[in-house]
Amino acid sequence: MKDSTALYFDVRGLRYHVRHWQGDAGKRVVLLHGWMDVSASFQFLVDALRLDWDVYAPDWRGYGLTDWGKSDCYWFADYVADLDLLLERIQPEAPVNLAGHSLGGNVAALYAGVRPARVRRLVNLEGLGMAPTRAEQAPKRYGLWLDELRENSGFRPYAGYGALADRLQKNNPRLTRERAEFLARHWGRELPDGRVLLRGDPAHKIVNPLLYRYEEARACWNEVSAPVLWVDAAESDTLKRIGLDEAQYAERRAAFGNLRHVTVRDAGHMLHHDQPEQVARLMEEFLLA
Repeated sequence: MKDSTALYFDVRGLRYHVRHWQGDAGKRVVLLHGWMDVSASFQFLVDALRLDWDVYAPDWRGYGLTDWGKSDCYWFADYVADLDLLLERIQPEAPVNLAGHSLGGNVAALYAGVRPARVRRLVNLEGLGMAPTRAEQAPKRYGLWLDELRENSGFRPYAGYGALADRLQKNNPRLTRERAEFLARHWGRELPDGRVLLRGDPAHKIVNPLLYRYEEARACWNEVSAPVLWVDAAESDTLKRIGLDEAQYAERRAAFGNLRHVTVRDAGHMLHHDQPEQVARLMEEFLLA
């Protein structure tokens, strides 16, 4: 495996961890992980890159080795603001190649529309947006949020790293044992009694009281000027979970003016775990074009 180093930046009152796989500064890319994930999740993808890429990957606030947020909720706007400040540290003077998976893809797509001059090329891995909402859903959503704040339940600990690796393989049957054990040691931290707890703030489980406004997201996507590589997985259940049909999905892709759409075969939502070689090849060809 290619070695990485740990960088730390002060960002909006938080100590932010950024994983850095050092390479050619002329081939730089920033990778953004998804919900309940960590930056080390990109290790297999980085190892599959053929050229000497200079790769940065932050742990979002409340994940991995980055500080937890100073409130009991997490918001899309915070991720966008954190990214803006992180890019000032990583590549302040030139547009950056940006790639994100799932939550990270959604944040990257929003950011590329809000700060179009800061993004050279955008790779969106299974960041399809969220389920559309209606205004009349707001009262129940706020009520659910208030209920979940009172519950404030934490994560269930695992018997050890092996048990966490078992769970990862149960969630994704394509994940090899070697990769599952690697991920377990980055997703989890060992407690004094030997049990393992996820490295994440349980507040991430609390529903967001603010409805996802598709029209606002699309307005941001319309402003993206960078070429976009939109990658989904043939065996993913993301569309079903979001509740989109093919026409609605096509409408979302059409919001981007310069987009290439590719589907990776024999892969689920965690396509960078299932087919890192295919994803790396697609990314390199696109970023070097």
